[in-house]
Amino acid sequence: MSTISTHLRNFKEPTKDQLTQLFFALPSSVNGAPSASGSALGGAPQNEKGEKSVGAAEAELEKMEINAVLSLGVQGEEDSYAGKLYLFPPYLAFASLDRKSVRFTIPLCTIRRVERLNARAGIYALSLSLWHGMKIVVQLTSLRPTADLFCSLLRDALKVELQKGKMKAVKPFVKTCYSELLVANASAPENADEKDNGGASKSAAAEDGGPSSPAADSMYLGGLGLKFKFPGDPKKLREASKTKLWTNYLRTHGRNVTLLRYPQCTRLIQVGLPNRLRGEMWETLSGSLYLRFENPGYYEKILADNAGRTNTSTEEIEKDLHRSLPEYSAYQSEEGIGALRRVLQAYSFKNPETGYCQAMNILAAAILIYMSEEQAFWLLEVICDRLLPGYYSPSMHGTLLDQRVFESLVQRCLPIIHDHFQEVDVQLSVASLPWFLSLFINSMPMVFAFRIMDCFFCMGPKVLFQVGLAILKINGERLLQIQDDGQFIHLMREYFASLGDSAHPGSSDPRARAITRFQELLLVSFREFAVISDDTIQSERRRYRSEIVHSIESFSKRSAIRNLRTLERFTKDQAGLIYDALFKAICIEPPPAVSLPPPSLLTTKDQAEERPETRIGLRTFRVFLSEICTWARTEKIVSNGFKQRVDREVAEHELIDRLFYFWDLSFRGALSFQDLVSGLDGVMFNDLMENIEWFFNLHDKNKDGYLTKDEVLTLSESLLFIFRHELGDAYLGAVSRFMSNAFEYGDALLPRPEGANPESDPPPIESNQPYMNLATFRMVVLADEILESFFETDFSATFRLEPVPLQEIPNSNSGLLGGFWQNIASDDNRKIFNRFTDEIGKTIGKHQVYTRPAIGKYTALEEPKARESLLTPTMRRTTSRASLSSPTGEISASELSTSSSVPETSSSTLSVDNAPTISSATSAEFPQMPSMFHAAANAASLMERTPFAIDDAKDDEDESDIETDVEDDGVMDEVDAFLEAHDSGLTQAERELAQDLINAEPVK
Repeated sequence: MSTISTHLRNFKEPTKDQLTQLFFALPSSVNGAPSASGSALGGAPQNEKGEKSVGAAEAELEKMEINAVLSLGVQGEEDSYAGKLYLFPPYLAFASLDRKSVRFTIPLCTIRRVERLNARAGIYALSLSLWHGMKIVVQLTSLRPTADLFCSLLRDALKVELQKGKMKAVKPFVKTCYSELLVANASAPENADEKDNGGASKSAAAEDGGPSSPAADSMYLGGLGLKFKFPGDPKKLREASKTKLWTNYLRTHGRNVTLLRYPQCTRLIQVGLPNRLRGEMWETLSGSLYLRFENPGYYEKILADNAGRTNTSTEEIEKDLHRSLPEYSAYQSEEGIGALRRVLQAYSFKNPETGYCQAMNILAAAILIYMSEEQAFWLLEVICDRLLPGYYSPSMHGTLLDQRVFESLVQRCLPIIHDHFQEVDVQLSVASLPWFLSLFINSMPMVFAFRIMDCFFCMGPKVLFQVGLAILKINGERLLQIQDDGQFIHLMREYFASLGDSAHPGSSDPRARAITRFQELLLVSFREFAVISDDTIQSERRRYRSEIVHSIESFSKRSAIRNLRTLERFTKDQAGLIYDALFKAICIEPPPAVSLPPPSLLTTKDQAEERPETRIGLRTFRVFLSEICTWARTEKIVSNGFKQRVDREVAEHELIDRLFYFWDLSFRGALSFQDLVSGLDGVMFNDLMENIEWFFNLHDKNKDGYLTKDEVLTLSESLLFIFRHELGDAYLGAVSRFMSNAFEYGDALLPRPEGANPESDPPPIESNQPYMNLATFRMVVLADEILESFFETDFSATFRLEPVPLQEIPNSNSGLLGGFWQNIASDDNRKIFNRFTDEIGKTIGKHQVYTRPAIGKYTALEEPKARESLLTPTMRRTTSRASLSSPTGEISASELSTSSSVPETSSSTLSVDNAPTISSATSAEFPQMPSMFHAAANAASLMERTPFAIDDAKDDEDESDIETDVEDDGVMDEVDAFLEAHDSGLTQAERELAQDLINAEPVK
């Protein structure tokens, strides 16, 4: 069985709106239903009063962006930043001008109040009060009409959220977040100070289920680490100090659904997240939090709907469950294994095309240490579909593409190492592919891999490239000494095992000795390779996408041929030509998606679903057959005085439809690659008698060994269709003689009643009754020299396996010139140009059209020979008038018209009987498998994880909540190491104005 996919060719660069949506981690639709930010299809529904419903009003909400200056509503807490404010109902988002200093994405339902501030003339400012008692001030710096329009759209969006009741859903949702408990407990001793500040924080904490609510202590979600302990030693990881820093930040900058990401947030993430807070921060930074908020109960529902279902994905999941971080205690128990099984199965049920891919188990197992099953399910969705698209697809095209991009970046940034690898033939992807595929979880100790994941969710996929380059740079001198892949892998394992050691053990400065190799790795990653940006990655992906797609398609072709149950009498090269024709047909006419019955009707607990297999329908089969068979297409050679071209059209006829169902032996209404190979084998290697029998069986509808009169007429129509473009009337005469002989001989052999006169006409029979058997049909065919020659050699020769030109991949370049040229060089424009030149050719008398014959055996006009009766004198009787009546005449009138043809045959054909050597074509169609495919093929061995002692979980019961100043200073030193210059985009006067607006009164 094989799957043939062409979706990689249909890739289109994301639009500006899609890139913005990805940047702000906004959720998309779930399971085909429009999300809160999507638009509904169809007209606007109305209620009984004629008013627009909530869904209709939401669908009509407009998106908008506007220039703005953001200020945190606490004097002196943060600088003000210029940027853009985006309204994506039901979300409000902001990004600073440099798109990295400040950003936020908050649901509109978390905005409690919006007020216009009373500011100096010409200043348009809004004050937004958020769910957690925070206030942000937004100064709209666009023109007044633009600002008024933005406020109007914001007001309409807020009204829709109020009507939907989404604001009521915030309170129970935030109770599932650990940060609520963290901030509430830290704020308990400071209630008096909160009263001095207006009591907003206290009231918010009370309403959100804070310390006064017992639900806050029991409802927050957490991972397996709460029971089985988190990897690493809490004291060495300085958990208490990190928790204190994050508590202070979350208190003033919001949390979970209202988190504001200032530069301090990014630096704290680079230092590392506290274990208990890590899961929540991962889903907040990645945007999976919004998916969980918009789809309550979806995870439980998909598990319930698919309970007991088994398929290929579930079988693969079961194989890998006990190979998922087996050194972690949770996955040595049924509780951890069960949670991992449910998350992976739920994802495979939601995404059947992706299903399950190797390394997905490692990813899910790591996530479940810090997150609940529902949280892990949505985060896995975001990773596979948005952050790392194509990494975990069946073809792994995303992984292979990024491996090619990584090799390109190594060549650019570390040319000496790249040249040495080329010299000693060391494959970089042997080590780097598991890095990217498992987010370094399988390569380095978990406590360090999770730190990289913290940065990955915060800053995006570019982190993987930056860290990978830093690893190679730090180990550059030793890498120049290696001679093979084994030494490369061994060196990397040694380095990863020493990440907890001091980077400068011989230094006299204690602070220098305290810097670990992992801290050095992060500093090199984010300082020396800061030049690797998201734009860099996207540009390199565009550059190498076509190369990777061709490599994957070649690999898929090899796999499809290898997975055939039988090649029949074809060679592998010939099967490859059949595959090429099939692939081209699928590109031109994609088969429709197969709608499967509900899972409960497919399988039981003891029966697995069939493996997926690509099957084509009738429309795709017509295109496929036109590539293989000469009579299944119409080729017109057009000459207009400017150029000569061949216009090929796919023929449609009942013979092609009959052939489709004749090859569908499993009665599925669709054909697989194996069906096509077996079907072609049944016709391309036949001799004279076998072809006659095959043609007879093709038209014997009920398979009773007889043709009815209707089927004889249909068979004649089929012959006329095959001969429609042949030169002269030789084939026309052959079909005419065949019909006369068939009915004459058929009538003569009909049984007569006992005692009837042998010379009398036979009794009439219905047109759907058995009339002619195979022996009679064979004799009628052999009586005609032209038909005999056709069935002996010509018919099989019309099936030709020819090399199919390599399909061009559509240009995905979204640049000005790329898009402009793509629009000009479209198929529609080519047709317009051809019609224009044809009209000019007709005007000057140079336009000529020739139809290429399917057989091309006769090159001169010949008169049809007179028919000779097949009956002996003793059998000869009066011809049945009913057998030779109007239907035959109708056929001749409608089907026997012929077009002028050129006396030439198709060149460069690959005959089956004497197939020429096509080694050169084979090398072009089957390029050498890229090295990265070797790495992907051996991913199982590469994904075996080495246990590290530093990951052993330690008790945190004796950890003191009060850290020493030295420990706090150590964390702050690490935070300061990541300090970057952040440009607010404001002048001094604009900064002062923004700060003054913090204390401005609202307009009354």
